[in-house]
Amino acid sequence: MTTSDTAVPEPTPEQAALFARVRRMMLIAGLTTALAICAVLIAVGYRLFKSEGRAPEAVGDVTATLPKGARIVSIGVAGDRLVVTLDVGGVTEIRTFDARTLRPAGKLKFANEP
Repeated sequence: MTTSDTAVPEPTPEQAALFARVRRMMLIAGLTTALAICAVLIAVGYRLFKSEGRAPEAVGDVTATLPKGARIVSIGVAGDRLVVTLDVGGVTEIRTFDARTLRPAGKLKFANEP
């Protein structure tokens, strides 16, 4: 017998049962992890292919009317919305539009307390 050879005793029945239990738990954890990774990949693939299949809507000329005396303060993009900030006679107003269709999506007015 050399120094690299080591004698490994046979496991007791209790140890063998513990080893089998640990193997089974590791198999369950590995399968659960693989299932979770597959679910994430499927969800990402679905979102990518679903958004690619959509044809962009044709947007012609759009005219948005502003209130009398209104002035555009700023324009920006937030996600899929076009945000226009207006000054209407000293009152700040924010109007949002869908960036793809240019349809109005919402309006927010700010006023000072009396």
